[in-house]
Amino acid sequence: MAKMPWKTDRYFVSPWNYVPEVTGGLNLPRRVQFHDMTLRDGEQQAGLCFRKGEKVRIAEALAEAGVDRIEAGMPVVSRQDAAAIKEIVRRKLGPKIFSFARCMVPDVKRALDAGVDGIIVEIPCSEHIIKHAYKWPLERAIGLAIEATRFAHDNGLYTVFFPIDASRAEMDWFLKTIVRVATEGHMDALALVDTFGGVSPSAMGYLVRKVKERLSVPIETHFHDDFGCGTANTLLAIAAGCEVAHVTVNGIGERCGSASLQEVALALKTMYGVKTSIRFEKLYALSKLVQKLCGYKLPTNTPIVGERVFEIESGIIVSWLRNCGLEHALELFPYHWTLMGQSGPKVLIGKKSGLDTVRHYLEAIGRAEGVDDDQLMAILTRVKEAALSKKGLLELKEFESIARKVLGPKKQ
Repeated sequence: MAKMPWKTDRYFVSPWNYVPEVTGGLNLPRRVQFHDMTLRDGEQQAGLCFRKGEKVRIAEALAEAGVDRIEAGMPVVSRQDAAAIKEIVRRKLGPKIFSFARCMVPDVKRALDAGVDGIIVEIPCSEHIIKHAYKWPLERAIGLAIEATRFAHDNGLYTVFFPIDASRAEMDWFLKTIVRVATEGHMDALALVDTFGGVSPSAMGYLVRKVKERLSVPIETHFHDDFGCGTANTLLAIAAGCEVAHVTVNGIGERCGSASLQEVALALKTMYGVKTSIRFEKLYALSKLVQKLCGYKLPTNTPIVGERVFEIESGIIVSWLRNCGLEHALELFPYHWTLMGQSGPKVLIGKKSGLDTVRHYLEAIGRAEGVDDDQLMAILTRVKEAALSKKGLLELKEFESIARKVLGPKKQ
């Protein structure tokens, strides 16, 4: 049997992802690294606040999940942040530890004091944001970038240049600026930064190609989700040749957040066949930990890690489950719950239920034997009425009460 990369015992996606007409136009790297910034950009989501111990716990979980790099924070934010970064470095968790810095030599010195492996060095890189948000002369921004990146490199840090708002800059000016920083300063890699999430997926390949024409350094992705395109843009940038994905757990981050670790990782594995170091079975627990320490819950239908991804109410899907059995569960779901450490399918009962749902619940309470079609329909009708009245799902005890009214008391 021919190999089918779109279908395994753990996932089943579209075969169209792998046809030559699609893959022939891709420039995928052999391997993608994950740069997780939950502890920095993730914490910038309004209202979030991680204590030192919580940052260390998340860093440990990120290491267990297999991320390649952890952006542990920004030392100048507070003494507690600096202490957390130092503690994460001290623990030697496995991933490379990075910190974030403004394009200022004192910021880079703070990163050096923390003992990190690498640094993300930011500078505004659109003429309008430099003029209006910073009120700097353009040359000052470029000069600071050159000075700080050179200093970071000279002191042994892997240096990623991070041009803020690059995606809204005039292209020629942007390209000239990054070339100047690369030649007069230093960059081991360039982050493509879509600060406000305003690049369309259609434009992503163009952006990557234009940068690759001018620079030979590795390119990294950093895309926000203001238009809901963070994950898609990250995938398309990688398909165009970017090698490192900046992500956060659950997609948390400034304003509307950033590209989601779990979404990007699973899509790369299943839809593109790209190798990563991610241990997928750790993703659900990692998501739950971050939710707990953030103090908020994700929507229950969040892809991959949502609480109700594998819960079923629709009657037709319950029929599929009963016909297929768990051995053919990928006829119902595009990925298996064990892939990311989730729980298996659970049948719920409510307004959208069908006769097979009633059969399932009758079996659960030991009352399926001898029930005729008229009784099944009578129970289903009452279930739908009760769900509408309650405006929600029914509990097992509520279903038992309905069954008792239709079938009479259970015989002892």
